[in-house]
Amino acid sequence: MTSSIKPMGPGHSHGHSHDEGFIGDWGPWRQDRTLKSVLVIIAIAALATVAGVVALWPTGEGQQIAGENADEIGLVTERLSGTIEDVIDGPCSYSTAESPQNCREVTLIVHEGPEAGALVILPEFNTSFDPSVPDLSSGDQIVVGYEESTNFYFYADRDRRASLVWLVGLFALVVIALGRVRGLLALIAMAATVFILVFFVAPSVLDGNNPLLVALVAASAIAFISLYLTHGFSPTTTVALVGTLGALALTLGLSWIFFELANFTGLASEEAVVLPFIAADVDLGALLLGGAVIGALGALDDVTVTQVATVAELRFRSPHLSRRELVASGIRVGREHIASTVNTLLLAYAGASMSLLLLFAASDQSLGLVANSELVAVEIVRTLCGSIGLVAAVPITTALAATVIAGPRGSFTESPPERVATAPSSSAVASSAVATSDAVSANTPESAMPHQDMTEPEPAPSWDDFSPRDDPPSF
Repeated sequence: MTSSIKPMGPGHSHGHSHDEGFIGDWGPWRQDRTLKSVLVIIAIAALATVAGVVALWPTGEGQQIAGENADEIGLVTERLSGTIEDVIDGPCSYSTAESPQNCREVTLIVHEGPEAGALVILPEFNTSFDPSVPDLSSGDQIVVGYEESTNFYFYADRDRRASLVWLVGLFALVVIALGRVRGLLALIAMAATVFILVFFVAPSVLDGNNPLLVALVAASAIAFISLYLTHGFSPTTTVALVGTLGALALTLGLSWIFFELANFTGLASEEAVVLPFIAADVDLGALLLGGAVIGALGALDDVTVTQVATVAELRFRSPHLSRRELVASGIRVGREHIASTVNTLLLAYAGASMSLLLLFAASDQSLGLVANSELVAVEIVRTLCGSIGLVAAVPITTALAATVIAGPRGSFTESPPERVATAPSSSAVASSAVATSDAVSANTPESAMPHQDMTEPEPAPSWDDFSPRDDPPSF
C-alpha cells in the first residue's frame, strides 16, 4: 500500500487563511438551514441598503435652503486665514478715568479674501470683562470671520489645520506600519465612513428625509463597507456583519421604546435649538434616535469582529475543540470584552461632557435631578441601550462563528491551516505516514476509519458552559 502527503500552503484546496483573514468556508452555509436563512437575510439587507441609498441620496436643495436661512439670521460668514502681526494691550478706546478698562488690540495680515495681503485691525477685546479673550502673540495663525456687506473682520478661531494634518499623517503611518495591507484597508473604510456621514447623512436629512431612516441606511452601508473592505468577503466576516446588524436592530428597538417613554424633545443642546430656524422640516426626535443608532455602530463592530477573530484563533490553535467548546470559550472571552467596553462607553460620554458635569456640581442638585435633565438622560439611555446591544452581540456572533468555522455538528473534517515551522525531513515524514497508514488499515475496521463523520450529536448547551472557570488562567 502506498501513501503520499501533500504539503499544505497557500495553494491548499480548502482555501483557509489565518494570517490574512478569518478562517472558514461556505460549506456549512450550504448544509445548515439556519445559516441559509441568515445568508438570505444578509442579501435582503444589502439590497435594501443599496435601494435606500439611491432613494435617499440628497439632491442638495435642502442644504442650499438651509444655508440661505442661516445666512439671513446671521449664522453664516466667510472664514479667512491670517497671521498675527502685532498684539497691544492698553486702555480701551471707551475707557474713562471713572471706569478704567483694559483692552487688547490685534493686528493681522489677511491671506485670503478681497483684501489678501493687507493689514487688518480687529475690534478690541475687553480683557477686564470678557473671559474668552484669546491669548495671541505675533506669528500665530488664526481664522477670522468676514462680513462682505460691512467689510467687517472679527476673530473666529485659531488655525489648527496644519497640526491636524500632521496628526492624521502620524495616525495613518502607525496604522499602516502595524496593520500593513489590512491597516491601509481600514483607513480606506474610515474615509468611506466620513464620506457617508458628510455627503449622505447630513444633506439627506436637510432635504427633509426622515433622520432615523437615513441613519439606518447609513449605518447599514457603513457596516457592509467597513467589514467587507477591511476583512474581505468571507463566511466569518459575514458572521461579524450578521452579529453587528442583529445587535444594531436590538439597540434601535430598545432606544425607540425608551426615547418615547422619556419624552425627549431633542432641544437640549444649543445646536438643536438653532436647527429649526434653518431647517424647519427636521424631526428632532428622530434625529436624536438616529444619532444613537450611528453612535452604537462603532462599538458593535469592535465586539463582533473580536468575537469572530477569537473563535477563529481558538479553532486554529485547538482543532479538536467541538462547536460547544468553541462557543463556551468565545463567550468567556466576550464577557471580559463587554465588561471593559461598557465602561469605555460611559467614560467616553463623561469625558466629552466634563464642563457640563462641573456646572451640575456647582448647581448643588441631587444625582436624580441631574440624571433627569434631558441633556444627561439622553446619554444615559444611549449608553444603556447600546450596552444591551453589545451584550447581545456576543452570544449571537460567537454561536454563528463556531457553526461556520467548526461545521454544523462541530466535527472537523478538514485540517486547520498550518504555519511554516521547522519540521522533520519530507522522507522521514513520508515513511512515518506510510507505516501508520498500513497499521491502521490492517487493524481498524473499515467502518471506523478516520475522516468518517461518526460524531454523536452534542448535548444542548447550558448556562454552566459559559460560567467562569474555577481555575482562571494565569497571565
